Amino acid sequence: MTLEQLRIFLAVAERGHMTRAAEALHLTQSAVSAAVSALERRHGVRLFDRIGRGIALTEEGRGFVASARAVLAQAEAAELLLADLAQRPRGRLRLRASQTAASHWLPARLAALRRRHPEVEIALAIGNTAEAARAVEEGAADLGFVEGPLPASDLRRQVVARDELVLAVGLDHPAASGAIRGQDYRRWAWALREAGSGTRAEVEAHFAGLGLTVADLQVALELPSNEAALAAAAEGGCATMLSRRAVGPAPEARGLALRRVDWAPRPERAFAVLSHPRRRRTRAVEALLGIIEEMRETGD
Repeated sequence: MTLEQLRIFLAVAERGHMTRAAEALHLTQSAVSAAVSALERRHGVRLFDRIGRGIALTEEGRGFVASARAVLAQAEAAELLLADLAQRPRGRLRLRASQTAASHWLPARLAALRRRHPEVEIALAIGNTAEAARAVEEGAADLGFVEGPLPASDLRRQVVARDELVLAVGLDHPAASGAIRGQDYRRWAWALREAGSGTRAEVEAHFAGLGLTVADLQVALELPSNEAALAAAAEGGCATMLSRRAVGPAPEARGLALRRVDWAPRPERAFAVLSHPRRRRTRAVEALLGIIEEMRETGD
C-alpha cells in the first residue's frame, strides 16, 4: 500500500466517479483505475462496486475511508515537520475556513503570505464553522477560520477580527425603507444560511434577542452560500441577514437594500482562528498568524 494509492482511493470515494477523481488529481482515468484495482488485489477486498458507469463504496470501502484519511494526515504532518526544519516558512499550509471568512476576509492575508513566503503552498478548503472545527480537531487542517460559536471543544480559539450582520432585502421590499420592529420579522419570507454555519448561529441569536425563534418565521429557503441568499433577497422577495462584508460595495446595483440594525442590539460577531493545542505549530502557521496580527494592528 502506498500513500499515492490512498490519495487516489480517497479522491474516488469523495467524488464517486473515476473520471472526476482523475481530473482532480491530474492523472489519467486508467492510472486511477489501476491504482484502485491494485489496492483491492493486494489486500483481497473490494472497495467499490462498479454499477454501469457509476461507482459506489462497498461496506468495506466505507469502513476504510477514516483510516485512509488518518494515515494521509499523519504523512502530511511528517512532511510539514521536515520542511519546518529548514528554518524558514515552507511546505504545505492546510486551512479550512467558513464561507464569509474565506471569501471576504482571508484572501488579502493569504496574498500577503504568498508574497512574503512564496515557498509556502497554501491549500484552502471552504466549509461551515462546524466543518472547519472538525477538520482542525482531526488534523486535516492546521488552522480553521470561523465566524460562529463552537460546541464544547479543546481547540484554541483566538479572535482576529470583528464583523457585523445586516438585513438585506430587495429594493421593493417593505423593509427597504421606513421603521422596522422586531415583530415585523413574522410577516416576511426569509432566506437563511444553513444550520451549522456561523452566520446562521448569529442570526438565530439575533432572533432570540427579539423573543423569536426560526419556527416563528416564514423560512422559505435554507441556502448553503451567501450569494444564494443574496439572490433570494434581490430576486425572490425574501429577507436575509448576512455579513456586511459578504454584500460588498454598491448593493443597489445588485437590486439590494441594506439596513443596519438599529431596532435591536446590533448583531456583531467575531472572526476567530482555531488551532489544536497539542499539535506543533509550523513556521508556515506562525508566519500566517504573524501577518494576521500585523494587518489587524494596521486596520487592514
